[in-house]
Amino acid sequence: MRPARRDPSTARLDPAPAGTPPSSLAIGLRDGVPIALAVIPFGAIVGVGAVQVGLGKLQAVLMPYLVYAGASQLVAYQLVSVGAPVLIILVTTVMVNLRFTMYSAALARYLEAEPRRWRALIAFFMTDQGFVLAVHRFESERAPADRRVYLLASWLPLFVAWTGSALAGALLGATAPPSWHLDFAVPLIFLSLLATALNTRPKLLAAVLAGVVAVVLAGLPLNLGMLLASLAGIAAGTALDRRARAERTPPGDRPGEDRRGEDRRGEDRRGEDTRGEDTRGEDTPA
Repeated sequence: MRPARRDPSTARLDPAPAGTPPSSLAIGLRDGVPIALAVIPFGAIVGVGAVQVGLGKLQAVLMPYLVYAGASQLVAYQLVSVGAPVLIILVTTVMVNLRFTMYSAALARYLEAEPRRWRALIAFFMTDQGFVLAVHRFESERAPADRRVYLLASWLPLFVAWTGSALAGALLGATAPPSWHLDFAVPLIFLSLLATALNTRPKLLAAVLAGVVAVVLAGLPLNLGMLLASLAGIAAGTALDRRARAERTPPGDRPGEDRRGEDRRGEDRRGEDTRGEDTRGEDTPA
């Protein structure tokens, strides 16, 4: 008896088997879209700041597409507002963005097999939030199978949200009256980011040290005080974090722990077992 044939008009696609892992595209979108929504207010404020410091509408619109780095854009706007030379602005923004060199070095081992043109494209779309997402995902148990697809899927929403919100902010800033004082929103957004980031003692002490160094070295040319303060804060935070981790780690599990004492204890136990066997052998009747 032949089995009944299914009517193609009423046939449905079989659902994916339970437990099938999501694709790299789906994982990237799931990780990137929430972060993209969160950066929209910040991007709008940066767009407003561009117009408030005197940039033209076209310059304010093109800035996020050409630079695509919020912190360096804010620094550049501040320098433009005080009439700093172009060379000073370029050098300062490069120093602010030096952290992306460390980000790239950290991600290089995950992208060794990718062609150079793809690595260059990925490097352009890198952000602070995107770097954190990538490292967390690549080191997790559910790492995406295609890292290139994951990075583009998680980072492109950030790019669209940032540039779109900056564009809206630039258009709004060009029409908003000066009485709104929209430029005051820039330091407020930095303070909110700082307050939420200082959630551990090493981070708090590192921020305090960086602030003190920045104030003391504020008179250095080329805004070098900011760079040196950042380096001091990073060094202090790293040292304090390592110390805190070492204090929480049991003595026997610490890296570089001297295990000679354990070896000697093991030798003593083996010697005791050997002597015990010899004693039992002597007590056994022939």
